[in-house]
Amino acid sequence: MESSAQASTPHSSVAGSINGAGHVRTRPPRPCDACRRRKSRCELVEGEKECVLCKFHRQSCLFQEEPQPRKKRKTSNTGEDNDQNRQPPLPLEQDGPLEETEGRALIRQHQPIDDYANLKGPSLLKKTLGLQSHRHSRFVGSTSVFEQSLLARASFNEKDEIPLGPSVLRKVDERNSFVLLPDLGTQNRDEEIADLDAVETIVAPHGKALIHLYFRIVHPSFPILHKKVYLEKYKRTHREFSPPLLAAVYILALNWWSYSADLALLPKPDVVSLERLAAKTLSYVAVRPKLSHIQAGLLLLQRPEGDSWALTTKLVGLGQDLGLHLDCSRWRIPSWERGLRKRLAWALFMQDKWGSLVHGRPSHITPADWMVRPVTEHDFPERAADEDEEEGSAEVEKGRILFCEMIRLTEILTSILTEFYTLRAEDDFRQHAHEGGRWVLEKAKPIQIRLKDWFTQLPDCLKMENVKMRKLNSAGYLHLAYYAAEITLHRQILRSLAEETDGGLINICRSAAQTRLKTVTDFVRSLRPEHLQSFWYSASKYCFAVVGTFIGLLWITATTKEEAKGYKDKLEEYRWTLRLSSKSAEFLDRAISMLTTSTGLLVKAIPDNRPSGNGSITVSPMVEQFNGLKGFDGEDERVPEEEEWTASGGEVSLGASPTQFSEEALEMLWPDFSMDRQAYAMSEEIPVQQSGFSLQPFLGVDGDFDVPTAYQPHYGVSSTTHRNGS
Repeated sequence: MESSAQASTPHSSVAGSINGAGHVRTRPPRPCDACRRRKSRCELVEGEKECVLCKFHRQSCLFQEEPQPRKKRKTSNTGEDNDQNRQPPLPLEQDGPLEETEGRALIRQHQPIDDYANLKGPSLLKKTLGLQSHRHSRFVGSTSVFEQSLLARASFNEKDEIPLGPSVLRKVDERNSFVLLPDLGTQNRDEEIADLDAVETIVAPHGKALIHLYFRIVHPSFPILHKKVYLEKYKRTHREFSPPLLAAVYILALNWWSYSADLALLPKPDVVSLERLAAKTLSYVAVRPKLSHIQAGLLLLQRPEGDSWALTTKLVGLGQDLGLHLDCSRWRIPSWERGLRKRLAWALFMQDKWGSLVHGRPSHITPADWMVRPVTEHDFPERAADEDEEEGSAEVEKGRILFCEMIRLTEILTSILTEFYTLRAEDDFRQHAHEGGRWVLEKAKPIQIRLKDWFTQLPDCLKMENVKMRKLNSAGYLHLAYYAAEITLHRQILRSLAEETDGGLINICRSAAQTRLKTVTDFVRSLRPEHLQSFWYSASKYCFAVVGTFIGLLWITATTKEEAKGYKDKLEEYRWTLRLSSKSAEFLDRAISMLTTSTGLLVKAIPDNRPSGNGSITVSPMVEQFNGLKGFDGEDERVPEEEEWTASGGEVSLGASPTQFSEEALEMLWPDFSMDRQAYAMSEEIPVQQSGFSLQPFLGVDGDFDVPTAYQPHYGVSSTTHRNGS
């Protein structure tokens, strides 16, 4: 047995990896015993005593077994290879123990398909535009050297193509065309097979199990791949993928290694080597953009340590090369690719907007150059019937709705960033600083209503208490993102109070912010293991950390030492909560580090010269009209039982914030506001069915008045479907 040979012969303790170029020419006269059993090429670097694969697998490189007589390779007419010669493709649809695979590090040597159009039998890839194996596409823009008037009169063949030497011009509808360019000769193209083999060897023989893990846990909540296309390609060979995409799927799946009964007790593959290969190969993709490169980049950004504004910027540029910013609903491409393009486009949109928030950078995607239609139910190929019933899987239908709701929330975040955090917006705030908080509140009013509408009309399946037995639940990242959006809005409101002279208005705004803080900290404390161990969106680390930033803002703007001490204690309590939760979610360690660096150390470094007070926030009689407002010391102040936040039995009722405003408080916030519908002007049209309504600008619900809502789902039978709240 191989293990006994290892025990009797000392071996190197240094882990190696396959050379990325794969051009090692020096080799022993015959393969070592382990490579013969694996049926792999035995490669020995000059000056080394052990071959590359033996060094990589940390096993002895021995030449003790006698070589077997050569046999002529025979291939049956059915396409199945003789078991003595090579391993057949591994169909992912078949389940079985890993021991059925010959040789733990065996990888297939099948050559990839050169052109999917030549595939025999049915295939989803035959007419693809953005996932061709031998060439890549670039969108022909209206100012390119290809004149649109000439293209309109050109004669295209039955494939909607015009040959242009080695390239091809392909028309996808009456207005849009792409140039298809050969991959051959582009940077590092000849190294792709070696890179793919290196990736597959690192995880071998666990590639099949890791892909299964990925589609069980990550894909339902972040559906940027097409499952059937991916499995079809892997069934033939791993060499059909883009190297960074193959690596990215494995890297994310490794986070849930223990959730596989087949893998839990085995040593994990070297994720550092995978990440190194993914980064190296992703750097080449700009020269031959494909949808798989966008997928790879987005997945790598979801790693706990993977956030990168530079990579996000690069992906937006590649996406525009691929025409992801366009309306593809009538393009002459396969229907599955239209759906994939829309999902990828909105995933890229979200990455750009949340990345803009996280890094404080200008967004790269603008409304004037964004024509992508909302996703519909038909853009998601998987259904509930495709859901994996294995313990610890995610729910397909819930994941689809979650993805759509995250898009809607991101559109609201876009409005917040545009109205409050662009360079021009911040310059406007400086010019209106002498007006105090009223000017900012007026701008915040319509956005706050949109946030309220979004939250109160979330589908029941996305409520935090809706957790199925033995299922992971990613709804936590959606709710956390909502609280981060609210905090982003409140931060600008609190900043605007620096020159506000109206004490009552200051009390209202600070008390509303304090209530929001209590709501979000209660939410974080209520997270269950089913939430914490599921997939979390890339911005989640920031969203957890920005809660501490918000506490720091309340601390620095506190007027008395007692109030400031209360917020300082709150910051330590919140950090303790994160530390406890990090035992179930390692990515929270990074959120704690961000919080400590950005807020904790600064709070300690700033001397506190505030005067002493009575130890509580001064609350005006008007502010006492808030239903459900709790004092900073945690004492209830007339909280109606039906509006209380409860966290019993490990579950929390996630109703909207209990903060509500009476008509008198509204008049103070917005003196010119009228209860007459005709006098109310929004920046966006919102259909209204009731004649009278009031604004509850800090997300109050169930108050004296009903607020009309405009619900525009990102899913449904068609993109124009509207659902009215009841």
